[in-house]
Amino acid sequence: MIRIGCTSFSEHDYLTGKKVSTLYEYAGHLPLVEMDTGFYRIPSKENIENWIQQVPNDFKFIMKVHKVFTKHQELEAGQSLIELAKELRENMAPMIAENKLFCLLAQFPASFKCVRENVDYLRELRLLFKELPVAIEFRDRSWYDEKYLASTRKFMQDHEFSLVIVDEPKKLSTTVPLDAYVTNSEFTFFRFHGRNDVGWTATGPDAQKVRTNYRYKETELAELKQAVDEAAPHTKEIAIIFNNNAGGDAAENALQFKEKLHLDYTGLNPSQLDLF
Repeated sequence: MIRIGCTSFSEHDYLTGKKVSTLYEYAGHLPLVEMDTGFYRIPSKENIENWIQQVPNDFKFIMKVHKVFTKHQELEAGQSLIELAKELRENMAPMIAENKLFCLLAQFPASFKCVRENVDYLRELRLLFKELPVAIEFRDRSWYDEKYLASTRKFMQDHEFSLVIVDEPKKLSTTVPLDAYVTNSEFTFFRFHGRNDVGWTATGPDAQKVRTNYRYKETELAELKQAVDEAAPHTKEIAIIFNNNAGGDAAENALQFKEKLHLDYTGLNPSQLDLF
C-alpha cells in the first residue's frame, strides 16, 4: 500500500479551510502524518493515546525521534540514550499495539558524515530501537559518494533500516540525490522537501520557514512518481511525506500526487464536505 501525507496535521488549511486543523479533521483527507513534535520532546503516553483516538483504523504515524538521538543536541547531565529510548518505547506502546506506527524517523544533520564513528553510532541506534521499524535520513552527500554508496546501502539492509528516499534542491553540491533504492523490503519512506536552492542553506530564526518554501511543478511530480514506481515492486509498504509546507504547498502537492498515482483512500474520517 502507498500512503501519502504531510508533516504535522494542524497547518494545512488547503485541506480543511481552517488556519489550525485538528488531527481528526486532517485524517478525513489523508491516511498518514509525520509527527515532528517528537524531535523537540518525547511525546507523553497521554498525547499518543489522544492521537490514536482521533484517527481511523488504517491511519499511520511516522514519529520523528528526539534530537539527542540524531546528534542535533548533546545529552543533558544525568541523561542516557538507553533510558530515553526506553521512555519513548514505553510511551509509544499504545500506538504500536494499535498497529498505527509506520516507522520512527531519525533525520541526521549535515554534520553527520560518512565516517567510522558515525557508522558505529548507527549500530548503537539500531540496538536502542531493535524491535521497531526505523528510517534513516541523511543530509550529507558523503553517504552517497560513489566509493561509499554500495556500502551505505548494504549497511542499511543488514541492519533493517529503511534509507529514506529524499527529494531536495538539485543545484547544490552538498544535497543528497533522489536515490530510489529500497533497503528494506517491508517498508520504504519517501520524504519530499521541495527544491528551494536559495533557501535550503538559510540560517537564522526564520531558516526553517524559508528552507521548505516550495511548490512542486507538474513535471517535478512526474519525476517523483517515476521514483515511486521504481521502488514499489521491491517493498510491501510505502509512505510519502510532503515536507514543503513553509509556503503552505504540501497539502495541495500531496493531493495532486495522490491523483497522479491513481490512489483512492477509503475508511478516512468523515469530513465536513461529506455531510452535504
